[in-house]
Amino acid sequence: MGALHEGHLSLVEQSVNTNDITVVSIYINPSQFNDINDLRNYPRNFQQDCKLVRKTGCNLVFAPEDNEMNPSDDTRKFDFGQMGSIMEGKFRPGHFNGVAQIVTKLFDIVKPHRAYFGRKDFQQLAIIRKLVNDYHYAIDIIGCTIIREPDGLAMSSRNALLTPEHRKAVPLIYQTLIEAKDMIFNSNVSKITSSVEQTINSNPFLKLEYFQIVDSYSLIPIEELRPENPSTACIAVNAGKVRLIDNIDFIS
Repeated sequence: MGALHEGHLSLVEQSVNTNDITVVSIYINPSQFNDINDLRNYPRNFQQDCKLVRKTGCNLVFAPEDNEMNPSDDTRKFDFGQMGSIMEGKFRPGHFNGVAQIVTKLFDIVKPHRAYFGRKDFQQLAIIRKLVNDYHYAIDIIGCTIIREPDGLAMSSRNALLTPEHRKAVPLIYQTLIEAKDMIFNSNVSKITSSVEQTINSNPFLKLEYFQIVDSYSLIPIEELRPENPSTACIAVNAGKVRLIDNIDFIS
């Protein structure tokens, strides 16, 4: 959705290194924002985005206008079951339906063989994979590693909106995830969740929205950690007016 950073560019570079032709789509999709202020404040810098993409060797930037992508109301409804109703789906109603509406249009227009999505948006990645499977798209969905700042903060376009005070506080998010992972062999889900909540909310610049340990494939919440069950811990934190998400593999 623009405001590109090294995390986005790592996806582009991976595609350039693997494929003959790479297309980068840049489109701020109104239908996946459930907060109009979030849409208004979302950072935009298209010319800078194009300069950054050009350096990667990308072949084409596809940057449609709203009236091209949505000439009429898109009334399609997508049902992702529980995958779409927890975590981001719970706190951002309609978000994933908006994502599905625009991603299917992009897929239908570009017709890619492979599509690259960052693992920072872990729930979105799982839902895109379900979308591709349910609607029989012949597309390989490639999940790409989270790119982090030196202090551990996951790169995000929204990081540019942080105040200096909040920017100093937000590395605690990833630090807390690492500490939570260290607890898996001598604690349980309830105690880990309580520890995360206490750690995040003890910082006056941060407020926990959710912390959830889920099955890495189905996204079903985990009640008991088992070595044979891959799981991922996902978190959303409000840093003032900026909402940040992150995740970490718990059991691979």
